[in-house]
Amino acid sequence: MTHYEAQTLLLEDARTHPPEDALLQLGHGLMNEVLDLVSDSALEDFQTLIGEALIGAFHSAAQRIERDADKARDTLNGLIRDFDGSEILDVEIQEATLKARTADVATLALEIIRDAAAASYTTSTGDVWSPWKGSVKASRTTAAQIEARDAIRASKARKHSAAFPGATIVAFRAAPQADTADDAGRIFDALNWAQTQWPDMALATSGAKGGEKLAIKWAKQKGVTLVLAKADFDRNGRAAPFRANDEMLELDPVCVLTLANSINPSRGGSLQPFGPALNLAQKAAEKGIRHLPVKARA
Repeated sequence: MTHYEAQTLLLEDARTHPPEDALLQLGHGLMNEVLDLVSDSALEDFQTLIGEALIGAFHSAAQRIERDADKARDTLNGLIRDFDGSEILDVEIQEATLKARTADVATLALEIIRDAAAASYTTSTGDVWSPWKGSVKASRTTAAQIEARDAIRASKARKHSAAFPGATIVAFRAAPQADTADDAGRIFDALNWAQTQWPDMALATSGAKGGEKLAIKWAKQKGVTLVLAKADFDRNGRAAPFRANDEMLELDPVCVLTLANSINPSRGGSLQPFGPALNLAQKAAEKGIRHLPVKARA
């Protein structure tokens, strides 16, 4: 029996809940159906947006239900605080408890569907889903993904809550063109080294395409917490990638890793080094933060 299925039994609901296998099959099936329909069609250019929107729909629904559960728990805490032994309050406490547990199970079910859809999305496209905004708590199959602003706010408030990584930060920026097998090997080597140095590390990156997407894949495979400082072009315009660097540095990383160009000569030789990676390295040096460039094997 899985954790999800055990939680459903605690509800003692006469209605049955879908088994976890069925939820997983639904997530995989929905994503595969969508991608099969879109690929090799006029919509193929938009398959990334369509796929991420499908995953994001389940993520948003899970967050909404989770907020309902939090409200029910706030109500429950108030009832327990004011409990006077009366039968009326006792019934209200039982109802609030059941409401919170029911919402928790529904949230878990949607997260299972979301994670299955995200896994099929990665298998089919090679891309890694991350939320457009907000954080994702760790689940049975995925590591936590934390928005940098959430982590910064929690750090400044000195709160050791679910929104704070509670780990040593290693920051990483890489060029979009650094997406070859050679780049992947060296990025994984560098991150494996970092994890041996700081076993409790969390990986901070902007999640940009190319080398940073490869780093996110590594983090998910290793169960390493992700702190995403996404470039907000709507708010910061062309300075957005550099503002993302500032957010990463506000997390006080112990080390900054950068790959400013592809290691593969056929990919990186004709392109300029990636400015935001160079900028992060420069700012780290100014702050006295250890910086290590990812290099080709000697």
